Amino acid sequence: MSRGSSASRERLGRILLVTFFLAVGCDLASLALGIDAGHTAAKPLLMPLLTAYAATRGAPRLLLAALLFGWGGDVFLLSGADWAFLVGMGSFAAGHVCYLLLFRHTRTSPLFAGAYGIALVGAVALLWPDLPADLRIPVAGYSVLLTAMAYRSSGLGLVAGAGGALFLLSDMLIATGVAEWPQLPVPDFWIMLTYCAAQLLLATGVLARSTQAYRERRISV
Repeated sequence: MSRGSSASRERLGRILLVTFFLAVGCDLASLALGIDAGHTAAKPLLMPLLTAYAATRGAPRLLLAALLFGWGGDVFLLSGADWAFLVGMGSFAAGHVCYLLLFRHTRTSPLFAGAYGIALVGAVALLWPDLPADLRIPVAGYSVLLTAMAYRSSGLGLVAGAGGALFLLSDMLIATGVAEWPQLPVPDFWIMLTYCAAQLLLATGVLARSTQAYRERRISV
């Protein structure tokens, strides 16, 4: 790749990243102010912008797929219908599978495994009685996949590990809402804040590892 082409990609990447942050700010402000139209317009833009930014950085295809599956989940969860919730959850689950494949060669701590295992069992046990009967099995299955992704992300470093943990927190906030537990003020604001941070940190961690691996290959040649 020529220097000019590389510089153009970097410039485009910076523009896309700034636009992503602007879209996040618009979405969060809309939620905080109760402007539904703003949230409806901004939310579907988030993951495509982050995906496009990642693409300019030479992201692995699995990362791009994970982010786009997240976009599918975002869009379906805009609807309040039960079927849309299940389809959206399925789209997010597919994204977690992509992340797990990305993290399959990482080394993780047994201590994290124990902590995430306890958190999973405790959360499912507490939520189970209050979840709608038809959502109990899907939510439990999804929780296993999500927790596995969060745990495995820790093997990629602090940044990606924080992203995985925030993704778990974000979806836990959604689950408590479905179970009709007491919520924080403006719950959707906190859900989207932790979700956007999670996806950004996961993408940043993967991109950093990919860049490091590329440089190591260049040195070894």
